[in-house]
Amino acid sequence: MKEIKKVVLAYSGGLDTSIIIPWLKENFNNCEVIAVSGNVGQGTELDGLEEKALKTGASKLYIEDLQDEFVNEYIFPTLKAGAVYEKDYLLGTSFARPVIAKRIVEIAKAEGADAICHGCTGKGNDQVRFELAIKAFAPDMQIIAPWRIWSIKSREEEIEYAEAHNIPLKINRETNYSKDKNLWHLSHEGLDLEDPANEPQYRKPGFLEMGVAPEDAPDKDTYIKLTFEKGVPVALDGVKMSGVEMIKKLNDIGGANGIGLADLVENRLVGMKSRGVYENPAGAILYHAHQVLETITLDRDTQHYKEQVALRFAELVYFGQWYTPLREAISAFVDKTQEAVNGEVTLKLYKGNIINAGVTSPNSLYSEDFATFDADEVYNQADSAGFINLFGLPIKVRAILEAERGNK
Repeated sequence: MKEIKKVVLAYSGGLDTSIIIPWLKENFNNCEVIAVSGNVGQGTELDGLEEKALKTGASKLYIEDLQDEFVNEYIFPTLKAGAVYEKDYLLGTSFARPVIAKRIVEIAKAEGADAICHGCTGKGNDQVRFELAIKAFAPDMQIIAPWRIWSIKSREEEIEYAEAHNIPLKINRETNYSKDKNLWHLSHEGLDLEDPANEPQYRKPGFLEMGVAPEDAPDKDTYIKLTFEKGVPVALDGVKMSGVEMIKKLNDIGGANGIGLADLVENRLVGMKSRGVYENPAGAILYHAHQVLETITLDRDTQHYKEQVALRFAELVYFGQWYTPLREAISAFVDKTQEAVNGEVTLKLYKGNIINAGVTSPNSLYSEDFATFDADEVYNQADSAGFINLFGLPIKVRAILEAERGNK
């Protein structure tokens, strides 16, 4: 490793990155540390960040508003793909890392930095996501990952280090969940959640931040209507709005109705299983609505094949492989499938449930004339006999031959 005089740090102001600034200066000959925070919708978490970064030793702090880029170039392509990791995880942290890392690289190059530093642990997925993105845009850039080299072994020791260096923290030993918040979701890990036998304390004051537990949602249903164009949500209840506005509004509506809570044990890329609890109100609503619209706008073969592709797309996102030829190629396929995904979906939200309440599309492939149980003049039911004979021929031939060989 060459001499490091200037480091750009991916900075959130949380426990890890708060102590990394003084640690870098202590261990790399008082190097200059430039902090970069990507605004992907953390909200109040960004308040007071500049003052804190400078007080703990950074020479400057960039706060980059990446919300529009995050939604339009990362969230919506993943939504259109229908990509969900292991059935329940809507990839909130996963696709936030590439957009942040890309901007960090741009700033590091502009600043003439010798290295980029991140606060990801050696057990997690985020170290991979950050570093693969860095390699995609700055393949020769040195990367410093303190968790892989420092003597600190736990979050308890991190807190002790912070206290010894007079670094203010917004957490304490009792509420020290590991959280990640952005426009799309909020994740909770650690403490009592590390044991899958423990029920998440959704109703405990202060645990949920984006909504309420289903039990505490109103005893009245809420109807919403979403309009999609080429698979992208463009209007809510007839009101056109940007993607960022749409997600914020749906987070408010969904959160109030106890929508979007997920508790799962997932398989990390590094090999271990981890338990996380996620709040994802807007994501749950948009994924549900998009899937409903596809049921009437995609033909059977495309719909089924796209479901297979969605699994691979989700893995690529989760594994940090956003900037790869395969992800780009799958996105191109997905975009083609979305040309006819236009229309309106009405949903009823009630105490954590998303209930279908109607779907229409100018590109609908649903024909009541063909599907009806009443008399029709467009379908000859006798035709199905020949189809079944041909479709079932391999089964019939095998059964005959097995019987002749005495196997039945």
